[in-house]
Amino acid sequence: MSQQRAMVGRHPSNGRPYEVRYTDGLIDSLEPVEHPDDEGLPWIAAGLVDLQVNGFGGHDANGPDVTPEGIVAMITALAAVGTTTCFPTVITESPEAMLASLRAITEARRADPLAAHVIAGIHVEGPHLSDQDGARGAHPAAHIRPPDLAEFERWQAAADGLITLVTLSPHFPETVDYVGELTRRGVRVSIGHTHATGEQLTAAVAAGARYSTHLGNGAHGTLPRHPNYLWTQLAEDRLICGFIADGHHLPAATLTTMLRAKGLVRSFLVSDSTALAGMPPGRYRTPVGGDVVLSADGRLGDANTSFLAGAALPLAAGVAGAVELAGLSLAEGLRLATANPGRLTADRGVITPGAPADLILFDHGDGDRTLRIRRVVIKGTDRG
Repeated sequence: MSQQRAMVGRHPSNGRPYEVRYTDGLIDSLEPVEHPDDEGLPWIAAGLVDLQVNGFGGHDANGPDVTPEGIVAMITALAAVGTTTCFPTVITESPEAMLASLRAITEARRADPLAAHVIAGIHVEGPHLSDQDGARGAHPAAHIRPPDLAEFERWQAAADGLITLVTLSPHFPETVDYVGELTRRGVRVSIGHTHATGEQLTAAVAAGARYSTHLGNGAHGTLPRHPNYLWTQLAEDRLICGFIADGHHLPAATLTTMLRAKGLVRSFLVSDSTALAGMPPGRYRTPVGGDVVLSADGRLGDANTSFLAGAALPLAAGVAGAVELAGLSLAEGLRLATANPGRLTADRGVITPGAPADLILFDHGDGDRTLRIRRVVIKGTDRG
């Protein structure tokens, strides 16, 4: 017999207490309520939607050791920190390794109900990226290759059709035809890790590219003042841009300026987290980055240089980072991590009747570097 349940917390837009009611994993209503201790209530919001997750909690979506069990463990760890929807992200590797990652993700969804719900799509970042240092980021140069529709079809077969987002650099001659065909198939194309010219970027957008992947990162250390590929993407109103707001990838002034240029409606946050996210501080050796150091504040750096070696904080820290670094309200920061990325899914990141009851209760105050999660509900089931 169905039983209606409820969750009460302060609404981020006005601080007033609201009750979310849900039955059989779906939201029934969101209504204001009276509460004797408004200020003592935690905040309530839709669960966070992360479109770029390479790994978390010691578990990787890539590499030689990827398994369905590891993917399930990654999803469980992400759920505990408020990420109720994610796109596991498969990065540049050999064709065989990328297929192995896609199959592990697919098998995890088949084996585990939580993974089946949380994994709402797959993001393939590469291998059609810039081969230049800086722009390539940590993607291995040996496996950079041009777009190939036959390879995409092998990916999609391994993924049971779940590939929703593909990141590429539009400098390849094959780009326009490839972007057009993926767009016709309902797959979103994002621009990232690029050294493309303005003309090549514009041609990709005209063909259907609509997103930019972690803009401002995966870029050369030094660029011409103008023109350059950052200005082109910021000025292109058809592009919706992802940003990493962990306090390490983009300085406050850069993040603020980029968000103002795109506007909140054309922006969203990603964690871009690696397997070391959520792990204790220390020195680690990784298959891609080699020796890295994870600091207590979540900075993951190359042990031998001043460069970053990936991201190591969950999306909850990105929301807090956007509030602190860019001066956003809590409601605005949450929008960038819920409703905005949720547009790439059917019904995630929103509290509306009929949507999945994916909810978080959390505390957040001035100076907090992350949302302090108290309770997570995924499809109506408590997850802690």
